[in-house]
Amino acid sequence: MDRAGRRTRRDAPTYEGRALARPDEEVVDQGLGFDLGTLLGRRQALRALGLGTLGLGLAACGTGSAASSASSSASSSGTSSASAAGATGEIPDETAGPYPGDGSNGPDVLEQSGVVRSDLRTSLGGAGGTAEGVPMTLELAVSDLASGGSAFAGVAVYVWHCDREGRYSMYSEGVEDEDYLRGVQVADADGRVRFTSVVPACYDGRWPHVHVEVYPDLDSTDDAANAIATSQLALPQAVCEAVYATDGYEASVANLARVSLDSDGVFGDDGGASQLATATGDVDAGYAVSLAVRVDTRTEPTGGGQPPSGGGAPGGMAPPPRS
Repeated sequence: MDRAGRRTRRDAPTYEGRALARPDEEVVDQGLGFDLGTLLGRRQALRALGLGTLGLGLAACGTGSAASSASSSASSSGTSSASAAGATGEIPDETAGPYPGDGSNGPDVLEQSGVVRSDLRTSLGGAGGTAEGVPMTLELAVSDLASGGSAFAGVAVYVWHCDREGRYSMYSEGVEDEDYLRGVQVADADGRVRFTSVVPACYDGRWPHVHVEVYPDLDSTDDAANAIATSQLALPQAVCEAVYATDGYEASVANLARVSLDSDGVFGDDGGASQLATATGDVDAGYAVSLAVRVDTRTEPTGGGQPPSGGGAPGGMAPPPRS
């Protein structure tokens, strides 16, 4: 596992903990994509040393002007620069957080009848609750880099996220008996899964996000240890700002103002370069959100599990607000 938390190939030569793109050639001949990935890793080290943008420019001297331009500061939309490697490489492994509902820490929605569904807004079983909020359709396109980036048909994708009050069903006070905003879809021939949901809240300390687990097939969802990828999707800032101006999302306004993609405990490593979704739509018609989820079945999964100690929410942050 490299310093950025990515998985590395166990039997390939590495540089600074990262697998070489061209194992039979020198480090200086690995190509632009590899250089850009190295540059973004250095960016984090420079931040820790307090060198900022000036230090980044000095560190980039050996990688060329293209790499320097890729490390520009975050845009006014709130998204950070993304390297070519980040845009096409494997989605980073992340914590599943303390509220996965996959049986790894108690509650298990994956054993519920009806969990394979496209509409996540209502609860299964007897609780019968419905999550309110601005409508959101979520489409994920899963591919396997081990097969040349081809569509990963047949994989089971489990997604979950908080409601507009920042609560996680099955865990948070008041919704312990609900299991809405959780569900599974099996990827079609194009590797795509589609869900209907609502835009989640921004709770204190975390950028608005959706959790994603990818399993080899539907039968494998009986054990969270079978997941071949665990990650998170970041929502675009413009969408969040528009949605949080509507009724029911009032608490998210102040929470969003206190966090950014760069400061977030999960996306901050690279500003969500390969996890930032695209979106179209508006608050009246709802939003269509999409993300390419690239996994690599040649590498060992390192995501999932609980966040570091020091907080109850993902990334060790404070628990979501309860109401």
